[in-house]
Amino acid sequence: MFGTLITALVTPFNAEGQVDYGVAEQLALHLIDEGNDSLVVCGTTGESPTLTWDEEYELFQVIRQAAAGRAKVLAGTGSNSTREAITATEKAAKLGLDGSLQVVPYYNKPPQEGLYHHFHTLAAAVPDLPILLYNIPGRTGQNLLPETVFRLVENHANIVGIKEASGNLDQVSALRRDMPENFAIYSGDDSLTLPMLALGSVGVISVASHLATRSMKAMIQAYAEGKVQVATHIHLQLFPLFKVLFASTNPIPVKRGLQLQGWAVGAPRPPLCEASPELTQQLREVMMSLHLL
Repeated sequence: MFGTLITALVTPFNAEGQVDYGVAEQLALHLIDEGNDSLVVCGTTGESPTLTWDEEYELFQVIRQAAAGRAKVLAGTGSNSTREAITATEKAAKLGLDGSLQVVPYYNKPPQEGLYHHFHTLAAAVPDLPILLYNIPGRTGQNLLPETVFRLVENHANIVGIKEASGNLDQVSALRRDMPENFAIYSGDDSLTLPMLALGSVGVISVASHLATRSMKAMIQAYAEGKVQVATHIHLQLFPLFKVLFASTNPIPVKRGLQLQGWAVGAPRPPLCEASPELTQQLREVMMSLHLL
């Protein structure tokens, strides 16, 4: 439904720290031209914790209009408040977005039954909007287990996939074994894209694709065509980029990488900070080695 390569879009800010909707539109168009199938707007990489809902709704509209049928647009409308997540997701549906990425509620650490009822209530509120679940225990403090996902998928046809960023390949195996064949599993870690393809995932929701869309797409395509050695070669070439982009908190490194390419995406909003000179130099060296500068 959403293709194999999805970029989790950064949110550009101007010098005053305001959202730069013009640069966001230009970057979205560039990423679509490069070969992205879909874009996630206002996810973790988009600094959703420091965006207001009004800023998010405006970004949804700007990127939806930019995509204009050439790529799908998913709204990052998750929250640790079920009521707030429903309200935001209903509005995204009314704005005509193609789907929603729903993160596991963070900080309050609901048990599995609480997670089930959170996503169950949300999916029932927007039955016609496709939903991707988003499991990232390192940020949320709670792991969405495969058995909970299975219960949700049994009861909601609009829960169509998951962004799995637990880093646990056994959990990916359990998901693929138990889920329907058409349930889409996406890697939430660039460096695990190839291993997860081998376990039956369909692709990746990526950070590195801001800088290397074509190589990421070529790796996924090579694997799909049975050219495993080619896919492995591309993975190993990109591996230093995958690692340096998470040498500090996302999206600090990728924003600096985009700046090195000439994109005026601005600094992250506090409490995040700009990349250090040392990280900037590491990024520059890796990007130059990959001919990305």
